Amino acid sequence: MQVQKAPNDNWWRGGVIYQIYPRSFADSNGDGIGDLPGITAHLDYVASLGVDGIWLSPFFKSPMKDFGYDISDYCAVDPMFGTLADFKALVDRAHALGLKVMIDQVLSHCADQHPWFVESRSSRDNPKADWFIWADAKEDGNPPNNWLSIFGGSAWQWDTRRCQYFMHNFLTSQPDLNFHNPEVQSALLETVKFWLDLGVDGYRLDTVNFYVHDAQLRDNPPRGRPVTEDPAVNAVNPYGWQWHKYDKSQPENLEFLRKLRTLLDQYPNTTMVGEIGDDDGLARLAEYTRGGDKLHMAYCFDLLGSEHSSSFLHKFLSRFQSISEGGWPCWALSNHDVPRYATRWGGATPDAALLKLSAAMQTSLRGSSCIYQGDELGLPEVAIAFEDLQDPYGITMWPEFKGRDGCRTPMPWVSSAPDLGFAPAGKAAGKPWLPVAEAHRALSVDAQDASPDSLLQFYRHLLHWRKTQPAILHGDMQLLAAHPQVFAFVRANDAQRVLCVFNFSDQPAHFVLPAECNVAQVLTDSGLTGAALSGGNVELVPWGGLFAQLT
Repeated sequence: MQVQKAPNDNWWRGGVIYQIYPRSFADSNGDGIGDLPGITAHLDYVASLGVDGIWLSPFFKSPMKDFGYDISDYCAVDPMFGTLADFKALVDRAHALGLKVMIDQVLSHCADQHPWFVESRSSRDNPKADWFIWADAKEDGNPPNNWLSIFGGSAWQWDTRRCQYFMHNFLTSQPDLNFHNPEVQSALLETVKFWLDLGVDGYRLDTVNFYVHDAQLRDNPPRGRPVTEDPAVNAVNPYGWQWHKYDKSQPENLEFLRKLRTLLDQYPNTTMVGEIGDDDGLARLAEYTRGGDKLHMAYCFDLLGSEHSSSFLHKFLSRFQSISEGGWPCWALSNHDVPRYATRWGGATPDAALLKLSAAMQTSLRGSSCIYQGDELGLPEVAIAFEDLQDPYGITMWPEFKGRDGCRTPMPWVSSAPDLGFAPAGKAAGKPWLPVAEAHRALSVDAQDASPDSLLQFYRHLLHWRKTQPAILHGDMQLLAAHPQVFAFVRANDAQRVLCVFNFSDQPAHFVLPAECNVAQVLTDSGLTGAALSGGNVELVPWGGLFAQLT
């Protein structure tokens, strides 16, 4: 029997989502770790930005070896973040403010402390014996194939209980679930349903193309060590020296995504955004989001590197448009896994004009947008001393790769507070789990609230203005001809046509405007400023841009 679909208002389609990393957002009780009540207390700030929803990184019960991405109970809140009642209060407050709530679910793997894995590893014939990916050693005792862990070394860990290897794409304490087992899929879908019944509006799905592995366990083909000068490409990690043909992105993954979609379609106005890490992320994004029966939207890592020239952006978007076939992207410039884009794109002293230009470009592309907490403040990446590192990825790969802690430091709320207002005044007793950054003091929320020309005020102006532009929210996108400095395109629907022009260079740029341009919003230090246009040439200042109405 076909299940009746619930109505969906497509709020996410062209929407802006604000990612919150709970450990680092706001600490309500002064123990040094952010929590759910801390988030709830600051939701008014999030709503003031003009975003449509929030994405909460994991807050589930966990041994925290990968800071919540190793779940030991999919249906419980970890006590360090609060209680289930605290989560319900957060959802209620967000909804009262008009914000949707998406939660981060890790379905590809769990913690080795999860009862499922504890039972699975106990013997070869228990009821959950094949809920995880187990394999015998080769004749010489080596792992069954050449698959690698993203966090370094083999993707296989020997277990003396079963005298077999189990697979882990990440830490050895994060065993991968066996999606070839229908019982595993059913159990995971029940955990997804649990939070939908509590009122969440959708999911961010971690490593969404990692769910299914090649059942034959065939070796990945060699790729060779990357030759690159891009610091965002981790050439010291051998994971990138293979083509990942068999350990992820398998055809059977699509069938599970369809089951997920069928479940979400039973709940009104819900959505899913998937994280895609693949050798060809754009192709996978298109495949996973087209057709209306899998993910609603997805993001890959192409905009999460250092490259941001007009030629790169034009080539990247041209390719996506040629292969998307109706797929829907969610564009992100930063998240909790990569260095902050202020530093990646702007260097040691990022120009505020570049950050404003980048925000305007990101949120005017066809698709949805995700803003990582603190990017609206222009926070740079923080250099963390080795003795202060928390991220196991960085500890393993030190010193050439320092991990992800530099983008996860506490949110700066109050410039005058010793902990930058991470905990309320009078409660800041515990040392924050990562050091507060002195470089963030002048960029704190209260300091930027007081400055009409700040990046924070620009984000607010931009996102509220954007809501009044139907073509930018829902229109088609036509790229204009490639330009050595300027990235430009037109967004259009039946009601409006908007020309979007961005000078991605530190030099002035000449650009020929179409004759039908009349009114423009020009990016300036104080935000978007109206100006009359009559066609012809326009000179864009370094990192300058404009939006123009086309008649």
